[in-house]
Amino acid sequence: MKRCFRCLAEKPLEAFYKHVRMGDGRLNKCIECTKADARQNRLDKLDYYRQFDRNRSSRPERIAAREAYAKTPEGRIAGARAKQKWAVTNAVRRSASHKVNNAIRDGRLDRQPCFICGDKAQAHHPDYDRPLDVTWLCPKHHKAAHRAAAEILYAAGQKETLHF
Repeated sequence: MKRCFRCLAEKPLEAFYKHVRMGDGRLNKCIECTKADARQNRLDKLDYYRQFDRNRSSRPERIAAREAYAKTPEGRIAGARAKQKWAVTNAVRRSASHKVNNAIRDGRLDRQPCFICGDKAQAHHPDYDRPLDVTWLCPKHHKAAHRAAAEILYAAGQKETLHF
């Protein structure tokens, strides 16, 4: 048995994380108090951790690990599963995209430059129910348009996260 210095409760050794520098190999703060401190630290420094999380996937070792995983059989299966899930979840978006691509192929719709900057553009659907009514935006402005829409829905309480 050991006493947690934070909650002052007597707990078995299994309720403490192991630590190499401690004499008995255990920290003096129980697992539950350690977790509570970690949660509070994240809340106290939320802006820092959000920025860290945003930048984390861009680190070279993470990019290399994702690329290596994508080449494995498990990675290929996971990628196919994710694509299939996206197609089912976003059936209306997928249908609108197919209709635009078919219209371009058949000459019923012409590609235009970005409405804002004039660069090479993608078709942006303000309303997926009108698939051929598109605004032409470069990738940068296309992403910004989706982000703006997500922020509006989030502020209105119609979206739980800003993920778009």
